[in-house]
Amino acid sequence: MQGLLLCCLVALANLGLNPRKTYEYKYEGTVNFGLGMPNLAESGVRMTCRVKIVGASAQTFVLRVSELAFEEFNGFPGKNGFNASPKLSQRIAAQLIKPFMFDYASGHIGDIHAPPEVSDTVVNIVRGILGFLQVTVKTTQRVYELEEIGIHGKCQSNYAIEEDTETKDMTITQVVDVSGCREKAAMYRGMATAVLDQVSQQRGESVVSTVRYVYTVKPTAEGGLITKAHGLERQHFSPFNVKGGSFKMQAMKEMVLLGVSDTARAVTFGPMESKGNLVYKFVNAEANVPIMMQNLDDPVPKAIELIKHLAEANKYDIDSATTEVTIKLYQLLRVIPYEGLDTMWKKFAGNEQHWFLDMIVEVSDARILKFLEMRFQAGDVSPSEALQAVLLSINHLQPIPELVEMAKMFLNMPFSKSSTYLWHTVVLSYGSLVYKHCAYYSPCPVNAVQPLLDMALESLRNGNKADMVLALKALGNAGHPGSIKTIMRFLPGVAATPVDLPPSVLSAAVQSMRLIAARDPHSVQEITISLFLQKNLPTELRMLSFMILFDTKPPMALVSTVTAHLLEEKDLHVVSFAYSYLRSFGRSNTPENFFLSTACNVAAKILAPKFGRLSYHFSKAMRMDWFNEDFLIGTAAEVFMLRSATNVFPTEIMMKSKFFFIGRILQLLEIGISADGLKDLFGTGFTGDLSFSDFQSLFNLQNWETMPNNKPILSAFSRASGQEWFFADIDKEFIQNIIGAVSLSAGKDSPLWAAIENLQRGVSWHRMKPFLIFEVRYFQATTLGLPLEISKYYESVNGITVNAKAAVNPAPTERLGQLLNSEISLESDGFIGCTKDFWVFYGINTELFQVGSELKSKMPFAVPWKFTAKINIREKKFELDFVPSKKEFTLFGVSSNVYAVTRNIEEPASAKMTPIMPMAEDSNQEFLTPNTWHPSAKMCAESKIYGAGICVESELRREYYHEEYPLYYFLGYTNLEVKVVPGMCNKSKLIEEIPQSEYSSSNSTPEAVFSFKAFALSGNQKPEGYDAAVYYTPEASVQNAQLIVSQVGEDTNWKMCVDTIVNARTQAKAHIRWGAECQSYEMSMRGATAHLPGSKPTCDTHWQVLLKKPFSTFPRIGSYIPGMAFLLGFSEQHERNAKQEVSASVVAASADSVNVKIKFPEVLEGAVTTSKLPCRI
Repeated sequence: MQGLLLCCLVALANLGLNPRKTYEYKYEGTVNFGLGMPNLAESGVRMTCRVKIVGASAQTFVLRVSELAFEEFNGFPGKNGFNASPKLSQRIAAQLIKPFMFDYASGHIGDIHAPPEVSDTVVNIVRGILGFLQVTVKTTQRVYELEEIGIHGKCQSNYAIEEDTETKDMTITQVVDVSGCREKAAMYRGMATAVLDQVSQQRGESVVSTVRYVYTVKPTAEGGLITKAHGLERQHFSPFNVKGGSFKMQAMKEMVLLGVSDTARAVTFGPMESKGNLVYKFVNAEANVPIMMQNLDDPVPKAIELIKHLAEANKYDIDSATTEVTIKLYQLLRVIPYEGLDTMWKKFAGNEQHWFLDMIVEVSDARILKFLEMRFQAGDVSPSEALQAVLLSINHLQPIPELVEMAKMFLNMPFSKSSTYLWHTVVLSYGSLVYKHCAYYSPCPVNAVQPLLDMALESLRNGNKADMVLALKALGNAGHPGSIKTIMRFLPGVAATPVDLPPSVLSAAVQSMRLIAARDPHSVQEITISLFLQKNLPTELRMLSFMILFDTKPPMALVSTVTAHLLEEKDLHVVSFAYSYLRSFGRSNTPENFFLSTACNVAAKILAPKFGRLSYHFSKAMRMDWFNEDFLIGTAAEVFMLRSATNVFPTEIMMKSKFFFIGRILQLLEIGISADGLKDLFGTGFTGDLSFSDFQSLFNLQNWETMPNNKPILSAFSRASGQEWFFADIDKEFIQNIIGAVSLSAGKDSPLWAAIENLQRGVSWHRMKPFLIFEVRYFQATTLGLPLEISKYYESVNGITVNAKAAVNPAPTERLGQLLNSEISLESDGFIGCTKDFWVFYGINTELFQVGSELKSKMPFAVPWKFTAKINIREKKFELDFVPSKKEFTLFGVSSNVYAVTRNIEEPASAKMTPIMPMAEDSNQEFLTPNTWHPSAKMCAESKIYGAGICVESELRREYYHEEYPLYYFLGYTNLEVKVVPGMCNKSKLIEEIPQSEYSSSNSTPEAVFSFKAFALSGNQKPEGYDAAVYYTPEASVQNAQLIVSQVGEDTNWKMCVDTIVNARTQAKAHIRWGAECQSYEMSMRGATAHLPGSKPTCDTHWQVLLKKPFSTFPRIGSYIPGMAFLLGFSEQHERNAKQEVSASVVAASADSVNVKIKFPEVLEGAVTTSKLPCRI
């Protein structure tokens, strides 16, 4: 038996085709997408044909396809069937009937040739057919594994060979590990700034695939002949962890031998070109948007029509029904040649031109660069328009070498420097492009970042601080390891030659290593640890170095080294920052910090006894995060506050947020503010203890005139996805311009004067801005030769419309100060809002057809307004009249559903989108009985006073399966709307009065110093609403104030009275009463300071509420107090309490402890804590 098997294996080793024979096979390939449940909708396609293989030479064969049929499925398994698509069948067959030549020897496919006019998509389908002939047989083993080329790339295959004892046929089973391919036929787009997180991927996967082939091989005298082959590829996909439910793809193909015959005559064919080997070849899919399909012939007039339609439909507010059309327009623009784009630009004007300029930025290849080059040369865009176009187009550009090289031209164009912020955007955006380029090309060539290196060195030679900061920030965006040596030249103690640079340059230099930390951690660790240990460097620089050091994810040994030095550190700001950083990161739960958090936790425990009680007057770092393994989703927020001993203000404040999803980390938003110049602005009188001198310094900014011209008072930056896109300084010149523009002595040359004149004539401003927030796409080959795509699209259309007209009586004639004696009336109407559309597509996407599962979501937000305002500064009156809307509008809404979709290019209008979960509850539940949930509700609340109501409508449709948590909790129909509906009121009015303050010297009688009225005028013009007045009575050592709020209307006597007394910083009291004539309820609060012997000032606070009506809730709340107090280490004692009183008091018992008393009706909890709780007055 063993000998017979060996003979068969030897025969199989010669697996091949006879060049003198003709082989005819029947082929069928099917792919379907769904959730795998019988009562839920699915989609799929099926292709059947006959395949004839004819020998052309000893190792060259020709494949021809005939009798092609293409079918689509969209519906419910068991209820619906496949439907023929004759037009698409003819279109595909027109190319497949052409001859395809391939090399074949010993069971391996070589080079594939096809006529030049055959598309790559059709060649890939042929690859799927030819994949059945790619089999490796070993003569000495029945079970073996090896790495080989296949349609999925260069992957590991596991083989097993069995013999059918009756037929003597051999069954070969091949399992391909497509997840661990060394050269995988897969491609990402739009993910360059989302960093891979290997540890998170170990927690779970969002995509899992299996591929198996089974061959039946008949031994013949000429070698093994494949008589039947079956292939099955299964994939599970989830936006979360696939263990918690998933979308499912099943691709199946089968080929059966129909017959073998002698070749009658030699094969003839026309010219052919090489199409590569068996590995799937990706098609340029920029125009193949997976969420829609349209005829792309003659795209220019179609794009023009769409732009006109969008501009007209959204000319005042946003028409949410049209926002999806923007994706359709993006697709058209991506297939228009440059000449067509240039023609369209010249054809549009005004609002239509804005729409075109905002949307052409998504043409992400050389055409957009050439288009912007022409605009820069012609100067027919404003610097503001150019800034927006450059920011979006370069950040969405394909980061291929040719386009990186082409983008360098903007660094040398004069127009780029026509505006400071445009120049910043050009340089920073180029740095971002280099970063994305390096994400796909490793090692990244230095010539990509060379222009930025040259800028940095030139600025250092010239001593130009502004150019240094810009170049370093751009290098920070690029994150190129090759820029380390240049960055070192800016760092003290690290540079080969001594440097003496301003703090802003040093800060930019350190932060420019933030992205290099992940690409070359060792080099960054050496630099940052050196900076951190130099105790003569500025405190802020050392703390920044510490931050960047830990961005490299240092090992335990390096963390231990830092900890040892911190124990000997004398600068408490450095210690406080480092300790709080380590303590926060020691509690981190996100996968990226899995190992680092352990090291930080140990370090924090070592430092805690010595530095654990440093107050918030020192520098601090804080991090909060969470991560859910069922969802594979998490978030993190970090706040860094850098201070120094010489500055009462924080030197720098930075905040950043991260989002973790399916094995990647996306840095959402980062904001930084540097306030080093504030101390010079406020002068030495500002101490930071909120004393009178501090407030005096805040309102007395005379120091700005003596400040140096080149030192910023305030600096700010913003980063998105880890890339800095904006930074600005507020300096002496900026303050001077603001003060000059709003000064009462300013004349007709003031920009404020021009604005007032424009308002008197009437202004109308309208702007709509479409913005493709992200387009994230993942492509992967399937066994059928069809491209699997997982894509996410997030589009936003933002809009604002402002119409305003003012009347000034009397109008100013010479200076702005004359407005103080004028009455100003303003009429305005407008709209502000946005509509966001979100799609997730999982399926097959080609230029010929689409099939898969699609989530579609829409979120509109809208706030219209119409009001009249009157301002009389001399009489200190302000009046605001609102006219309630006469029509219903959606304030906020969310709608979404998941569909089974099929589309084909021959019949784009006949696309099918079937909700995966049926709207009627009549689905077949034979196999699983789902927990169907279909809640719906509508709630409305109307304010009769203000003539408007709010209605909330909601409807959900879900089908839950326990084994599919959490995915199924998010799938299904969702609709939520918050609507504003008109009421019966005609208009509402807000009146604010600030009369002159007058006091009697004899009895200090209070004139209301401030009054506020909010009225609605109903049909009979009787006012209803609220009236508020503030009274103020200062005395020598006591300051009294009173607030009275009264409801105005028929049959109402509701009031709220608030009395406050502040006595020379030693005691503060507040007495609050409300209800009918301020008599129903009351609450009092008292705070006082006392000096205990040998202690610091402490607080004594008392608070009580007297309730005229009992509340049953309080005893219930009070019953929890004893247990909570016990867990917190409090001692307790019980007393009786009045039935209708709630009170609480906090009294300092010593310098480091307080007594806390909380009284509820019939319950008293008294407690004394032994923990330190200092109170600073």
